[in-house]
Amino acid sequence: MNKDSKIKEVRAKAHNYENFSGCSQAVLLALQEDLNLGNLETYKAATAFAGGVARRGETCGALIGALMALGIYEGREKKEDTGKLNETVNDAYEVCEEFQHRIEKEYNLKKQLPSTLCRDIQRAIYGQSWVLTDPTQRTAFIAAGGHGDEGCLKVCGIAAEIIAEKILNKEK
Repeated sequence: MNKDSKIKEVRAKAHNYENFSGCSQAVLLALQEDLNLGNLETYKAATAFAGGVARRGETCGALIGALMALGIYEGREKKEDTGKLNETVNDAYEVCEEFQHRIEKEYNLKKQLPSTLCRDIQRAIYGQSWVLTDPTQRTAFIAAGGHGDEGCLKVCGIAAEIIAEKILNKEK
């Protein structure tokens, strides 16, 4: 399978896996399967990041799953390896910037996305954000399309695509 096909497959898998909720795990699982990254423990470690970290609306869980994959791929193995730390953090910064840019582009946003916070992404897409720890508001978020093809599923696909590109472009 060529690189472009693999990237498209990773995006489609992450998109589809979000049907089961858990944006960080959806992204990480797609990358684990297609890029042979991590294991069951790393997949389990991504559980708590859904909904912007424990449904708190903080950093987008899909982005966290993507950054976890980056860390698995190239992160440092020894605490003394500050060169590898800096390389990975710099790559992660680029991924975050690209994630914001692609969200803006794919959702045809008129204003720049202010951050990678789940609540800011919700507000940009839907004109409002919800408190996902509140069952009534979570139900309203889902009813508004939050777990539909143009909601979190699409965001997961975007995050997975970006990190797949990053990793595959680093491979020789």
